[in-house]
Amino acid sequence: MKLLRVGPSGAERPALLDQDGTLRDLSALVPDIDGALLADEAALARVREAAAAEGDDALPAIEDGGVRIGPPLGRIGKIVCIGLNYHGHATETGAAIPEEPIVFMKAPDTVVGPDDTVLVPRGSVKTDWEVELAIVIGRTARYLDSHEDALAAVAGYAIAHDVSERAFQIERGGQWDKGKNCETFNPLGPWLVTADEVPDPQALGLRL
Repeated sequence: MKLLRVGPSGAERPALLDQDGTLRDLSALVPDIDGALLADEAALARVREAAAAEGDDALPAIEDGGVRIGPPLGRIGKIVCIGLNYHGHATETGAAIPEEPIVFMKAPDTVVGPDDTVLVPRGSVKTDWEVELAIVIGRTARYLDSHEDALAAVAGYAIAHDVSERAFQIERGGQWDKGKNCETFNPLGPWLVTADEVPDPQALGLRL
């Protein structure tokens, strides 16, 4: 399924994009697309059943002309990012390939919709952006025993932009958080694709 949230900022309602490209309203079924929904297998089953309905039983369509698409996930708790996660990008920047993942965080208020305005900070001279694959964890997971267990905890995938102010990040104290945590610095979406539709996330292509 392709799950998304539409409407004014702060008042988005849940929706899905059906196989015909029609935007369908989910607000009568679920309150939002968030961690609580993704962890509730029964609720997701109801959404899948409703998504398959046709004719008079079909979910109501949303007129998508001019409707804002918000971030596909509400009430985000934590955003964990991996730096230099693409071999080509590390080579491009002249950085050594990390032996251990470089981990940094982004605050939830960096997340905006895919077409929302990115606010370039005052005094910025090196605002930059990169396409990323966002992995949405669907349940609490600790001390997992295998890669298979880890993949089983993934609810879905989305497209993200990792926006950075490189001068703030590298030249003004060497703090990645300083260059990556300006509000609006993480456009997300347009939709979250559930994990059952992505058999191999390593085979996905990303472009920017």
